[in-house]
Amino acid sequence: MPLPARLAARLAAVAIAAVALLAAPRLSAEDAGAAWAALRAGGHIALMRHASAPGTGDPAGFRLDDCATQRNLSTAGRAEARAIGASFRAHDIAVADVYSSQWCRCLETARLLDLGPVAPLPLLNSFFASSDQEPAQMAALRAWLGAREANATAVLVTHQVVVTALSGVFPRSGEIVVARVLADGGLRVVGRIPPPG
Repeated sequence: MPLPARLAARLAAVAIAAVALLAAPRLSAEDAGAAWAALRAGGHIALMRHASAPGTGDPAGFRLDDCATQRNLSTAGRAEARAIGASFRAHDIAVADVYSSQWCRCLETARLLDLGPVAPLPLLNSFFASSDQEPAQMAALRAWLGAREANATAVLVTHQVVVTALSGVFPRSGEIVVARVLADGGLRVVGRIPPPG
């Protein structure tokens, strides 16, 4: 009996994620050190996948205005977000702006970082269930990034699909990709910061 299309798509996404994680290079202390140094110097973005939220995608019929219908942070995910914020402070990173996807797990991650006011940014929203939106959304996000103040350090809390589309990196939950934004809104990745633990 064939699997329903939505379930088959989710299983395929989980399989792809597992292969990508197994094939991903291990992060070194030097890589994280370079990433922290770049953030401290200013003019870079911290492109972060939300902290741990068990599962994949969102339940059918979820709504952005109702967190109870979404996949949310676990207790461990909340602790990760607080620890990541503490790492920013321990590394003396001056953050100019914090932006987040409108999904509850991203907004909660961003708020728990405690790095400043959080501005919801629809361009950071997931297109996991609607990949046809990716080209237009990523073009608009690159244009937005290219128009930002070049010397300001920003934290952008988003989803795996957005981080991967922008940087080519398949991040773990709570992982940060640090990049310099180029004039055309493209990114030059300078390092990665693994999640706590």
